[in-house]
Amino acid sequence: MSGILYGIGVGPGDPELMTLKAVRLIQENEVVAVPGKTAKETMAYRIAVQAVPELEKKCLLAIDMPMVMDRAKMDLSHEAAADRIEAVLKMGKNVVFLTLGDPTVYSTYVYIQKKMIERGYRTELVSGIPSFCAAAARTNTPLAAWNEQIHIIPASHCLQEGFPASGNYILMKSGKKIKQVKEILRESGREIIMVENCGMEGEKVCYGAEHIPDDAGYYSLIIAREPDDAGENKE
Repeated sequence: MSGILYGIGVGPGDPELMTLKAVRLIQENEVVAVPGKTAKETMAYRIAVQAVPELEKKCLLAIDMPMVMDRAKMDLSHEAAADRIEAVLKMGKNVVFLTLGDPTVYSTYVYIQKKMIERGYRTELVSGIPSFCAAAARTNTPLAAWNEQIHIIPASHCLQEGFPASGNYILMKSGKKIKQVKEILRESGREIIMVENCGMEGEKVCYGAEHIPDDAGYYSLIIAREPDDAGENKE
């Protein structure tokens, strides 16, 4: 029997937001994969080990996932990752792969999962609290009420189209494009909140586009809400 690959979301940063199922699977399995060159330096590991101290003694697989736009280079790195994980699964051992937030939302893990499914292995996803839900809770902000829509997009997407539809927007991956994004946010007339490093060391909350720093980091998330008086039939 081959092992199972589990893609586990460790949440946005606060170890108390990890699910009981995530904690249990880490405790029960010997091999834990984390995305990065050095396992114990990765953000996913540093979050999880606070909730599961025994993680320090697990067999750790550091899976290098370079952040590149070249699809060919990405595919090569994903194939290499799949090869390393397959070697463990063939021995009948499970692999628990840790990923930030929820593994179904902009996670590089899903590319590896696809390859493992194609190779005939069993995989399972374990939900984690996504960063935008944690950021909304941190700022006491509802993401949607009554009949409001929610749009979750990479920040670079709004540079091309702005906010074409009604509803509230969540902008992810804002770091590198933050200056351009700020201009669009100012012109939108929306209520803006940015949370950087939500639940992590160095957490920062900014209200209003004008207060968002130009050097906001990679883990910066923006909530752009329609004004409370926009539209009708809201409660």
